[in-house]
Amino acid sequence: MLTRDDILAWLKCYRQALGENKDYLTRLDSAIGDADHGANMDRGFAAVLDKLPSVADKDAGTILKTAGMTLVSTVGGAGGPLYGTLFMRAGAALDGKMQFTGQDLLAALEAGLAGVQQRGKATTGDKTMVDALTPGCKALRQALESGADLDQALAAAAAAAEQGMTDTIPMLATKGRASYLGERSIGHQDPGATSSALLFRCAADSLGQSHNP
Repeated sequence: MLTRDDILAWLKCYRQALGENKDYLTRLDSAIGDADHGANMDRGFAAVLDKLPSVADKDAGTILKTAGMTLVSTVGGAGGPLYGTLFMRAGAALDGKMQFTGQDLLAALEAGLAGVQQRGKATTGDKTMVDALTPGCKALRQALESGADLDQALAAAAAAAEQGMTDTIPMLATKGRASYLGERSIGHQDPGATSSALLFRCAADSLGQSHNP
């Protein structure tokens, strides 16, 4: 079983990863966006970490929903509403749960993905964060349904999300700021897909340690 403490560890891991990759994300965004994705996400998750002590004794759903609401109020551009929606929808799926299974985590991530797609009107192939989230969720579902341990399933999900991130390089952007560039968006890795791949990598690193689904 996973616990709310695992969720806290996941968010802390992600905050560290965003800090370490802030300049990288900004360089990616400078090519096809507003050059602020790294700074915005870093600032947003610094605010999330400031909020965590006030909800550290709450259920997993409350922790995730609090993270989402904090992102909406602190992150500029498209990242705030989209990542805020991701975490709020995931939190709603884990509402009231102090402990939960790998299948519960999958349901939460799939709910978050559905929220992002609904909010951003994007699907796979549009060169957005959806291109990392979708294969990550799909790989997690396939691994869990095949009987894999949670650590193996999350490792597979992280690898799939990272492949999805890389696959955005040759894509033509059709959503968001990058779509204004038309053909010039081709050849650049999407920053949103990159930050989403980091989210899955942190899940593998922090949630996949000696847990079973």
